[in-house]
Amino acid sequence: MFAWLENTSVALWVGESLWVYPFMLSMHVVGLALLVGILSMVDLRLLGAFKGISTASFLPLVKFAWIGFLINAVSGAFLFASQATTFAESTPFLIKISCIFVAAILTMVIQGKLKESAGEQAMKVLAVVSLALWLVAITAGRLTAYI
Repeated sequence: MFAWLENTSVALWVGESLWVYPFMLSMHVVGLALLVGILSMVDLRLLGAFKGISTASFLPLVKFAWIGFLINAVSGAFLFASQATTFAESTPFLIKISCIFVAAILTMVIQGKLKESAGEQAMKVLAVVSLALWLVAITAGRLTAYI
């Protein structure tokens, strides 16, 4: 299946084009900046930073984080397709995807709890786990290029 995916016209276009692969990588970085930049600020606020800003004020920004997630999902699908057999067997890539999956679910939980004004201690634990998952996902993502 992965070999078939690599040989589709879209995958070949991404992998062989002088501009498409670097463009997709650039879009992946933009999506990452939106996604993790906003969510890490939410997590840091939950951990006590930026006390002058209410946690509820971050809720509208989380919508932009989801836009970053969408940008990353689309650009990541294109990047994956161009090297599907390599990525499917890459331990760092599999760790990255697993962390992203769990972190996305955790983000939905945090977003819901922000609306409910959940207990502060529980939110701190969620924030630490969220930050750790995104850090591991980013690190593993970088390692896919080298391992």
